[in-house]
Amino acid sequence: QVQLVESGGGLVQAGGSLRLSCVVDGSIFRINAMGWYRQAVGKQRELVATISGGGTTDYAESVKGRFTISMDNAKKTVSLQMNRLKPEDTAVYLCNVEGAKVGFYSELIEVDYWGLGTQVTVSS
Repeated sequence: QVQLVESGGGLVQAGGSLRLSCVVDGSIFRINAMGWYRQAVGKQRELVATISGGGTTDYAESVKGRFTISMDNAKKTVSLQMNRLKPEDTAVYLCNVEGAKVGFYSELIEVDYWGLGTQVTVSS
């Protein structure tokens, strides 16, 4: 059983900073990529930032230059440093991991896990 444990959300004023962290609790053979998504009330879930096992990053245009994603593959942890936060960044932020686990017959099975989310609220 694998769980993603997120932390670091909260309430902050516009212009402030928050750091989100997510750790993979459980066994996973290989991590291909980890990332953060967000979902605001009444809106669809959207990508915020992703990072591959090799360190390649991808950001939503709206957060480029303000947010930085990093990953510690050995510790199975991904973090999101969020600076110069804006009210429109308010959302539930969800952690995602794509990778592989070892099956019963020692085959590799692709997996895609999601955390429950952490609330980020930015006041104006």
